[in-house]
Amino acid sequence: MASETAVRRPAVAGRFYAADPRALRREVDDLLASAEPGSPPVPKAVIAPHAGFMFSGPVAAAAYRRLEPAAGRIARVVVIGPSHFHPVRGVAAPGATAFATPLGDVPVDRDGLETALAQPGVITDDAAHRDEHSLETQLPFIQRVLGDVAIVPLVVGSATAEEVGRTLAALWGGAETAVAVSSDLSHFHPDTEARALDARTVAIIEALKGEELGPENACGFLPIAGLLWHAGRHGGRIRTLQLANSADAGAPPERVVGYGAFEYAEAAA
Repeated sequence: MASETAVRRPAVAGRFYAADPRALRREVDDLLASAEPGSPPVPKAVIAPHAGFMFSGPVAAAAYRRLEPAAGRIARVVVIGPSHFHPVRGVAAPGATAFATPLGDVPVDRDGLETALAQPGVITDDAAHRDEHSLETQLPFIQRVLGDVAIVPLVVGSATAEEVGRTLAALWGGAETAVAVSSDLSHFHPDTEARALDARTVAIIEALKGEELGPENACGFLPIAGLLWHAGRHGGRIRTLQLANSADAGAPPERVVGYGAFEYAEAAA
């Protein structure tokens, strides 16, 4: 599908996070300040949640704070998450040239996008991006931690882990590229049941067993499985940084959403 507009406008500003630039800057900076400081080695990839910042913001901050020492070195972030609203066959890239947030426009890396579109199953579909929050909620953290970087935004629909993994492999690059996978964990279980399910999901992720992930584990199970598919062929390890759910932020414990922050470090050369 052709691009509907040159800049993809925010869909959840004022709902998932502050719409006012100064308020959003303060919101994100406070979350990052409360997270454990980043230190070498800087991870190649992180997994972070995408709910409203009042719920999942502290967990997302735990992931993005780990990238902080690489500010100025990282020039491109591949941001990949699930499609919540629009049916996608494969992986959807945008036609837009930038994604806007209240903090400013984030340019789309055109070379990276062309590389993605050359992979099997990757298409251009702006409708998949129009209302999607899984990528949008990552951008304020990326902007505050890494500054002026470009993104390769990808929304995953009915794809396979191998298709996603091969697309990530094509975009992997070197020290100039980071990968941000957007996903919440379990959805709408009672608190105790959710924590048990999320603990099993953590074990699967840390063991790089993406083939064992399904929609009951995480809404972004396919983006995560794609990262694990690639990681399983190139070594390295996944480490859990933080685990929580919406009840920890004061939501009703009868139906919670799980949140996890993870980092992937490549194997030493």
